[in-house]
Amino acid sequence: MKSILKELGIDQVNYGACSGVGKWSNSRKGGLIESVNPATGELIASVYQATELDYDIIVQDAEAAFKDFRKVPAPIRGQLVREMGDALREKKDALGGLVSMEMGKIKQEGVGEVQEMIDIADFAVGQSRMLYGKTMHSERPDHRMYEQWHPRGPIGVISAFNFPVAVWSWNAFIAAICGDPTIWKPSSSTPLCAIAVQNICNAVMERNNYTGIFSSVIGQGSVVGEKMLNDRRLPLVSFTGSTSMGRHVSSTVSSRFGKTILELGGNNAIIIDETANMDLAIPAVVFGAVGTAGQRCTSTRRIIIHESIQEKFLTRIVKAYKQINIGNPMKDGNLMGPLIDENAVNEYLQALETAKDSGGEILCGGSKLERNGFFVKPTIVKAKNEWDIVQTETFSPILYIIPYRTLEEAVDMHNDVPQGLSSAMFTTNVSNAEYFLSHRGSDCGIANINIGTSGAEIGGAFGGEKETGGGRESGSDAWKQYMRRQTNTLNWSTELPLAQGIEFDLD
Repeated sequence: MKSILKELGIDQVNYGACSGVGKWSNSRKGGLIESVNPATGELIASVYQATELDYDIIVQDAEAAFKDFRKVPAPIRGQLVREMGDALREKKDALGGLVSMEMGKIKQEGVGEVQEMIDIADFAVGQSRMLYGKTMHSERPDHRMYEQWHPRGPIGVISAFNFPVAVWSWNAFIAAICGDPTIWKPSSSTPLCAIAVQNICNAVMERNNYTGIFSSVIGQGSVVGEKMLNDRRLPLVSFTGSTSMGRHVSSTVSSRFGKTILELGGNNAIIIDETANMDLAIPAVVFGAVGTAGQRCTSTRRIIIHESIQEKFLTRIVKAYKQINIGNPMKDGNLMGPLIDENAVNEYLQALETAKDSGGEILCGGSKLERNGFFVKPTIVKAKNEWDIVQTETFSPILYIIPYRTLEEAVDMHNDVPQGLSSAMFTTNVSNAEYFLSHRGSDCGIANINIGTSGAEIGGAFGGEKETGGGRESGSDAWKQYMRRQTNTLNWSTELPLAQGIEFDLD
């Protein structure tokens, strides 16, 4: 543990506000928060939280940086992001280890999360040369009409504990090639990951003579979080978190006519039809439901399975669950680590009590593990789609099994939840696959065939519909959200034709 912290520049006591000039605040007025290893319950390190004054200094620095950074050609901005990708490659193993230690996902997933950062950096470098506009034909002679995209300004990013570094990079690297500085408020549950990333940012910015492009502010949501939401200096806020908090973010930012990217709850289902290849479906379900201990927004929550193959599927999936090694996420061979904290364990237990009270049958799991840390058993429950608890996202490894008879019934149940993030279907029937991907099928932002609900690639736009929020992160044309569109008309004639043929006699 000590070697990882040392390599990433983390002390036993740290400061949680990094100004635009790449220096950490030394204020202690915000109070200490402790970072606890969820696998052991032991203290890793402490962080002094940022104050409102710290926040204001950071925003002022970002505003000043924006005035110069927007003048830098986009491909040159891309070179800064390229160096960020190279720096992350050098720290990949250490940063992945810290993600595992502080958040609780297994080491392979922690390293994989850092790889996502590297991948989006590579993507953004290419995108920096493709910030395309359009030309249009004007109805007036000797006029040229086109649109172009301009940087918005400092962007606020509020991220969650479950992906403590990757989601920041999805926003920050795309924002950077668009000409926007980023101010990052990470989860208070994973502050050390943010400090490690900021240290990497500081070194890269210093080498390239930049200040204020990447900043971070670690503090209470009621203090710095609310400041960010209400701050007119931030034209866009990207928020990842719960649906309930997302409603507050949306209403607060929109009240000042700011823009939001919201990545909220998921209640992701996989439909498994009677033709499905079980050798593909079983590992996809296990990875989707158990990976990160069910603490992904894309985790598989529901299996909607054809009644003719339900018992065969259950026999195999229960057998697979019994082979899952649960333990220290830093140890090779363990496939599931702990939940993030005791509150998450209590929510897991309460959800299972509610499911049983509703008539649910627990097929395996169903309890916490009596050991240090916040470990629970991955659980499978026979359930009905309409139950309130099934309609609710529980951030833990609980998988509900729901049978169906017809494809139309399966899709109706699939869509009949408030959330709309990720979805999947396992089938070898082309017509069923096309139906699921059509306008009559999945109503989610992501729909897959013969792969699971988690593991989205950075090249595609990531995000969902309904109570999942709105907006998109990462690939495709998500870059447009970080820029403002402007329509331009240039009259290169010697006359001024007016719309609708109106004429003024000014003689």
